[in-house]
Amino acid sequence: MPNIIAIVGRPNVGKSTLFNRLTDSRQAITDETAGVTRDRHYGKAEWGGVEFSLIDTGGYIHGSDDIFESEIRKQVQIAIDESSALLFLVDVNEGATQFDKEVANLLRRSKKKVILVANKVDNHERAAYAAEFYSFGLGEVFTISAINGSGTGDMLDALIAALPKEEKGIDFADIPRIAVVGRPNVGKSSFTNALLGEERNIVTPIAGTTRDTTHTRYTKFGHDFWLVDTAGMRKRNKVHEDLEFYSVMRTIRAIESCDVCCLMLDATLGIESQDLSILSLVEKNRKGLVILVNKWDLIEKDTMSTKKYEDSIRERIAPFRDIPIVFISVLEKQRIMKAIETAAMVYANKTKHIPTRALNDFFLPLIETYPPPAVKGKYVKVKYVTQLKTEALFMFYCNLPQYVTESYKRFLENKLRAEYDFTGVPVVISMRKKV
Repeated sequence: MPNIIAIVGRPNVGKSTLFNRLTDSRQAITDETAGVTRDRHYGKAEWGGVEFSLIDTGGYIHGSDDIFESEIRKQVQIAIDESSALLFLVDVNEGATQFDKEVANLLRRSKKKVILVANKVDNHERAAYAAEFYSFGLGEVFTISAINGSGTGDMLDALIAALPKEEKGIDFADIPRIAVVGRPNVGKSSFTNALLGEERNIVTPIAGTTRDTTHTRYTKFGHDFWLVDTAGMRKRNKVHEDLEFYSVMRTIRAIESCDVCCLMLDATLGIESQDLSILSLVEKNRKGLVILVNKWDLIEKDTMSTKKYEDSIRERIAPFRDIPIVFISVLEKQRIMKAIETAAMVYANKTKHIPTRALNDFFLPLIETYPPPAVKGKYVKVKYVTQLKTEALFMFYCNLPQYVTESYKRFLENKLRAEYDFTGVPVVISMRKKV
């Protein structure tokens, strides 16, 4: 099961700054004003070969003038409950405040592994001030500066060591896991019910009816896989209820633990910004992807309608490419089996492994004919190519990997996709130094 790490603490201790540093992004707004973060931010981080999801939470506080205070407290509690481990951030400049002590008491009751982090330690003198946080009884205090990154290495080493080695979940066996994801009220639960031939999930016109993920084993028409129905993911500024935040976290877990995601769109609304956010999350997790355009029966059509609609989707999802798009109507049960067959095809592509010899026979003559462009007078020589057995990640071993441009990596990916079928699968081209 995937690991989720929540960054918690009172307002204005640097949680969003640390989130941005660990995820190598600028997703979270940072400001000296307390209480800037109200919406949740989710990101991927990696350390020592271990990937995990990171959540930036709002500042936990009592008795403030912020009208969102109680809602933030609820969502911080949910983040604590759902997380594998916690980063508890405090400010060394202000010392151990009463609000810090309240958070520490909350974390001790959670029974989760807590990494206590004293932020804004920019010199040795400030490092000495961190000793007072040992009074919280949460173990070692790691001193860092989120703004410049000092000390974060030791903190991450401790975090990775604290993660559960094996979280127990559903026994998925060795069969595919297909998750149906998308915005609320696009027909995800209706799609699941239509496939199963029973009213397994509650369906209403009210957006957000499904609150949790449901897993059902599907064994019909020669298929055998886990079908996962998820709650709809709204825009973050619309996630106000604590139950809805819980649903979003569960959906993220479903995406991370599945093999193929079926991203369902509403044909009457088209592809919207939240659909692109979900697509990006699927791609970051390197999952197979199929786009399902539901409610196609409601669209007035001519002979070119399907092609025009598909072209508009592909224009919006660029630079993502080679993603299958299936037009369905759950209500009329049109092409729902084609949707499953396409997802099964994507799973086969995702688990495909190309022998090293075949890869080298294909790529080495190609690279010799079209070598990487010289950068600063440096010429790159690729020695051999291999694929990781677990995913579509291809390692090109060469003498100067730092001089291989992104455009040349895209060239190699395009040639790979033209030779081998990786439809619906994110392909990663990685350059490594061959000594």
